[in-house]
Amino acid sequence: MTQGKGARTALRRTIVVVACVLVLVVVGLAGAAWWVVRAPLPTVDGDLRVAGLDGQVAVTRDARGVPTVVAGTAHDLFMAQGYVAAQDRFFEMDYRRHVTAGRLSELVGADAKALAADKVVRTLGWRRVAEQEWELAAPATRGALQAYADGVNAYLEGRSPARIAVEYTVLGLKVDVAAPERWDPVDSLAWLKAMAWDLRSNYDDELTRARAYSTLADVASVDALFPAYPQDLNAPILAGATGSQEPPSASGADLGLTSEAAQGALTSAQAALDAVPHLLGEGQGIGSNSWVVSGAYTTSGLPLLANDPHLSVSAPGIWMQVGLRCAALGPDCPYDVSGFSFAGFPGVIIGHNGELAWALTNLGADVTDFFLEKVTGGAALVDGARVALTSRTETIKVAGGDPVTITVRSTRHGPIVSDVLNLDAVARVPAGGVATQVALAWTALTPNRSADAVLALDTARDAADVQAAAALFAAPAQNILFATTDGHIGYQAPGLVPVRARVVGSSLPSDGSWPRPGWDSAYDWQGYVEPDRLPRTLDPPQGYIVAANQAVTPAGTGPFLTNDWDYGFRAQRIRALLVARLATGKVDVADMQTIATDARSAAADVLVPQLIGLDIGTGFDADGQALLRTWDRQMDADSPAAVYFAAVLQDVLAQTFSDNLPTEAALDGDSRSVELLREVVDDPSSTWWDDSSTPRVVEGRDEILTRALVSARLELTARLGKDPSTWAWGTVHTIAPEHPVLGGDAVPALVRSLMNPDPRPVGGGSAVVDATAWDASSGSFDVVSAPSMRMVVDLSDLDSSTWVTLTGSSGHPGSTHYADQLTAWSTGLSYPWPFTAAAVEADAADRLTLTP
Repeated sequence: MTQGKGARTALRRTIVVVACVLVLVVVGLAGAAWWVVRAPLPTVDGDLRVAGLDGQVAVTRDARGVPTVVAGTAHDLFMAQGYVAAQDRFFEMDYRRHVTAGRLSELVGADAKALAADKVVRTLGWRRVAEQEWELAAPATRGALQAYADGVNAYLEGRSPARIAVEYTVLGLKVDVAAPERWDPVDSLAWLKAMAWDLRSNYDDELTRARAYSTLADVASVDALFPAYPQDLNAPILAGATGSQEPPSASGADLGLTSEAAQGALTSAQAALDAVPHLLGEGQGIGSNSWVVSGAYTTSGLPLLANDPHLSVSAPGIWMQVGLRCAALGPDCPYDVSGFSFAGFPGVIIGHNGELAWALTNLGADVTDFFLEKVTGGAALVDGARVALTSRTETIKVAGGDPVTITVRSTRHGPIVSDVLNLDAVARVPAGGVATQVALAWTALTPNRSADAVLALDTARDAADVQAAAALFAAPAQNILFATTDGHIGYQAPGLVPVRARVVGSSLPSDGSWPRPGWDSAYDWQGYVEPDRLPRTLDPPQGYIVAANQAVTPAGTGPFLTNDWDYGFRAQRIRALLVARLATGKVDVADMQTIATDARSAAADVLVPQLIGLDIGTGFDADGQALLRTWDRQMDADSPAAVYFAAVLQDVLAQTFSDNLPTEAALDGDSRSVELLREVVDDPSSTWWDDSSTPRVVEGRDEILTRALVSARLELTARLGKDPSTWAWGTVHTIAPEHPVLGGDAVPALVRSLMNPDPRPVGGGSAVVDATAWDASSGSFDVVSAPSMRMVVDLSDLDSSTWVTLTGSSGHPGSTHYADQLTAWSTGLSYPWPFTAAAVEADAADRLTLTP
């Protein structure tokens, strides 16, 4: 008995000890995890010494961690901005510079996608161009870039990777992670290439035309998929513009686009360019809204300006909010500016200073062309002669792996992109044979002074200053909308825009909307549109301007910019809302915020009248249709009708246009999809309604729409339940910011849960003012791009302005400011935006002093 009792006691003690050990282990692991996540968080209160400063710098942060920097010199201002950016977002900066230099494999190790990205970016030569732009930059810009880099490096000095960002600790479990390299001013310039790449306009449409031609084999049929801009329905930005720039004429060769060689080269080029990470976004949702209202129509008597760029959904968000203020304004320190910046680049990209506010939206000018090249040996054929290719060797380092060497070849048009990921095809060409390759011509590969333009906008005071800054803003080409505190509003188009010859005798248009034959010099660019010919206006008589990626001028007027505009449904809806508001009174900040979150569906306006007129009986099938009868056509997050309509639209597009196209050319629900539907919806026997998957049956409009109504009812019943009244758009239409390196499915769930904020249900959609775009060709309703920020600037009282960004100010997942703006953003709310010294001081939650 005694032995048994003793054994039981010993067993209990053992269990207790083991339990205690397990508790200690758990506590220890939890403590270690807490330390790993919290260790990189920066000091935001008190005093810090920063070698290299000329004097003291004050950094205040508001309740959301947004910094305002006040310094005595421009050098100290930008050095402190670099220091603060590194405090809050260095890993994001480091990731971006690895991408833009074609060195992602150095950061993440052996990874097929990273290596493919590196190969293509090295081929494009972003970093090489940025190095040349350093030499072109104005002395003041070089000074700002260098000071910014010095600030970043001052923060990095003596810090281990684990104390800089938690991402380095996680990556260190897979590869050896060395201390990050020092920041170089060229790292900042290279970021402009990524910005220009994602906002490069129509190259997707150009390749889509070429790929669609492979199945339709008819220029007219392909062109029908890209209808002309509906200027009688959706007004251009400058509806009253006049004058034209007639392109020079030339005779030229045909392209031979149906050949297997041409289609193979284009497919390879598409695969290569798809491999490039999209740091700002991609696809149909990339665009922006902006509008400005004259003081004649505002409650304050001075202008209001709004902007919300539609970019990719990421964690952290793309923008970093910041205020930059010289303690005493003067020629040597002229900055008093607040707004949205990019971590890694000095200054403010979008925002306002004390006298002028500006907004940016994608101009959409055609700044790229694909040239099919006839390559033989080390030369390309041009007008029957051989012109030598240029080539260089690039070596890509791979963390934990062997380096990879590639050879980059270029024609006189640009780098060859069709052989980057398909070198076997090059090897199969016999000696002396001719291979078809694709070279990319892109304005951003011409060294330019866009960095100067950013700082010029930061100090602009009037329309003349904006025009001067625009002349420097080569790439990306952006619409600039502006307003001043003395009551002016205006628009200015910047950008390096190619002039193309009008080639006579070609079976394909030569305006840049289709690939071009590189072996015929008649198709070469003829120069660039002169900056003083680019469209602009000041104080138009209607009292407001809307720029939302629609056509800039009526067809045939102004210099030719592109044929591939957004079709203007967002812009026209904004105009309609302004007109409706002005019919009953004047506009205030709240009205501007309401317009920004309007969710009226242009696609619903086209289709719903036909959908509700169909007789599909009663009962189960008709329950969904009944939702549409009383629907206000707003894609609200809690709307049952909105989700039903989205499912119907998805099916309609698949059965009408997309079934005739290659998979990569399928319609995704963008504004072009809406315009195509608008053109055929009143023609019940249009050939587009015929479902190509039923070759012995010819369908008409009503049959296709009825199928879609029934199919959507079944799909949503399986997914959301039998009772349509319980459905909600936001249940399936969610925004889920994802970390670019450690947020994907290949990463352990525990890491993903740290890096990715929780998804949020949202309203809005594609071709909607609240542009939470989704891809109707993907089978998913998830948000693929969205307003990356929203701002409204009140030029009568800058402290009454409002702003919000997608996630938060910090890039540290362990920070309370990593995603503390996401809930407000997802529900359409914004925060006060203090600007004056008194307002910023009153709003300060943390105060940090940087001393030499």
